[in-house]
Amino acid sequence: MKFNLILKIWYKINPKYKDRLFCKIFGREKHKDYALALYNAVNHSNYSDLSELEIITLEDAVYIKMKNDVAYLISGNIAVYEHQSTVNNNMPIRGFMYFGELYSKILKGNRSNIYGRRLVKIPTPQYIVFYNGTDDYPEVKKLKLSDAFIDPGHGDEFEFTATVMNINLGKNEKLLEACKPLKEYSIFVDTVRRKGRKMPAERAVDEAVRECINNNVLRDILSEERSSVMLEMLSSFDEKVYEEGLREEGREEERQNTERERKRADNAEVRADNAEAELKKYKERFGELETKS
Repeated sequence: MKFNLILKIWYKINPKYKDRLFCKIFGREKHKDYALALYNAVNHSNYSDLSELEIITLEDAVYIKMKNDVAYLISGNIAVYEHQSTVNNNMPIRGFMYFGELYSKILKGNRSNIYGRRLVKIPTPQYIVFYNGTDDYPEVKKLKLSDAFIDPGHGDEFEFTATVMNINLGKNEKLLEACKPLKEYSIFVDTVRRKGRKMPAERAVDEAVRECINNNVLRDILSEERSSVMLEMLSSFDEKVYEEGLREEGREEERQNTERERKRADNAEVRADNAEAELKKYKERFGELETKS
């Protein structure tokens, strides 16, 4: 059975399936050592006790479409890490909303009284976006929430930042060397992309998985979850086509709406001309009646 047919069936029986490869690697209890390695690499720390890190990723933050995030609670800090393959300048807004949900969950779980006089302590936030798209992008870029303020002059005392780190091969090499699973993830994505330039998506993903397993790149995850990884990577190709289709549909709908408005305006103009002609006839007829009388 062709993979595109499998993909359609998979979506029908798993409509909420969005368990991205990034989350498979860094967001699961069974791979908590990968999560800790990622946190240490980003923060230049050396935590070694897996029990110190708690995975607190929100499972149902569907309204902001952040299903591929991972969130950690460690030593009084909340770290939210997200993977993005497209440049998105709205990441600070999304992260701000996401942290609001996380803090609400934590405060409720601790039964904290934020209406009392005593200051309630909360974990320190860290928001990192790992970028591995094809656009030319700097190694590190800080996106600020204040850039979105309508009146920036009144927002200089309020800030939330998303730090974007480019993890394409050749970028942030010290970070990739410090976290072996992150480097292997970048190698796998690069392998899929490289093969995708020469062959159909299905074959490119299949060969990339085989090559990486043979080269001991993400071997455990790719071997254990080969089918779901292939479906996830193929869905990424599918989504780009789907999103472009939506944009095209939107343009066509806008064109049709414009055409309908033009026709309405033309019809209204015709009705106005007809009404004016009828009024003229009436005035002329009324003038004849007055003359006769």
